[in-house]
Amino acid sequence: MRAALAALLLVLVAPAWALEVNEASAAELDGLRGIGPGLSTPMLQERAKAPFRDWADLMARIKGVGPGNAARFSAQGLRVNGQAYERPAAPSSAPR
Repeated sequence: MRAALAALLLVLVAPAWALEVNEASAAELDGLRGIGPGLSTPMLQERAKAPFRDWADLMARIKGVGPGNAARFSAQGLRVNGQAYERPAAPSSAPR
C-alpha cells in the first residue's frame, strides 16, 4: 500500500519536464540543484565512453551519486533512458 501511495505521489509532484542524462549538456546538468562541474564533468566523461543503461549503472560509474542524490536528481526531472529513479523496496521486517 505504501509503495502504491508513494508512486502516486511521485507522479503528482513529478516535474512537467524531464532531462535525459544521456543527452543533457553540461549547462543543463549544472542547472539541477546539487549538480555542478564536480558531477557534470564525470557524467559527461563517462557518457562519452558509453551511455548510461540505468540508474544503477550511473550510480556505479559516478562517485557521489548514490540513492539519496539519485532520488533528489530524479525529483528535479533527471532521467536515465527515460526512467525516473525508484528506490529499492525496503526489506520487510515482519516475522516469518
